[in-house]
Amino acid sequence: MTKIALVTGSGRGIGRATALLAADNGYDVCINYAADAQAARDVASGCEERGARTVCVKANVGARVEAAKLFDACDRALGPPDLLVNNAGIIGQASTLAALTEDNLKTTFDVNVFGTVYCAQEAVRRMSTTDGGRGGVIINVSSIAAISGSPFEYVHYASSKAAVETLTVGLAREVGRDGIRVNAVRAGTTDTDIHQRSGNPDRPAMVAKTSPLGRVATADDIAEAIIWLASDKAGFATGSVLSISGGL
Repeated sequence: MTKIALVTGSGRGIGRATALLAADNGYDVCINYAADAQAARDVASGCEERGARTVCVKANVGARVEAAKLFDACDRALGPPDLLVNNAGIIGQASTLAALTEDNLKTTFDVNVFGTVYCAQEAVRRMSTTDGGRGGVIINVSSIAAISGSPFEYVHYASSKAAVETLTVGLAREVGRDGIRVNAVRAGTTDTDIHQRSGNPDRPAMVAKTSPLGRVATADDIAEAIIWLASDKAGFATGSVLSISGGL
């Protein structure tokens, strides 16, 4: 039976790379996007070229109703997901904590924390073997900021990702007996357009200068870790936070 992956925020960056790699590994893929329909369609085309069935669903996962509609759409088009990758996330605008606006704080937590909770709830309801599901895997995408704190730039973002890591550990312990594994990937600075969109385009080059490996991550670096954690090769891993940060 073909497995189904639902990847939030999969129109670009890490989400895009993960969706394509999931298709390479035999998954059908539900592609979620918030605004850029053409980017999502391009990812779908790439997945279909790899033999996957796909569906593209526009949804802001930070809104409970939209998160539920995302999963309902996946159910109808492909079936209930065997893998949820909670990748959708925003950094918010670079700011010191003292200068942080209420809107910046709220939007960051709505997407990064509340969206992860809402999607995990929907996934558990479908995956739980106790409730008739066939089990599954949830992978949450965190950030090295969760342990660095990201002072003078993104303390609000770092705090949201620390919440995601705590959620990962607690949820894993709740649902392990229901046939569900829950892990997180703690991504280092990654060369995607998220930094341009947050007003800090020079950040990857700056971080690369201090990295033990002399570079930042590619989206594929992070996607490989996600798909490994989702595989049977990681079958005894749950409640784990895997740091893929180039040694930082």
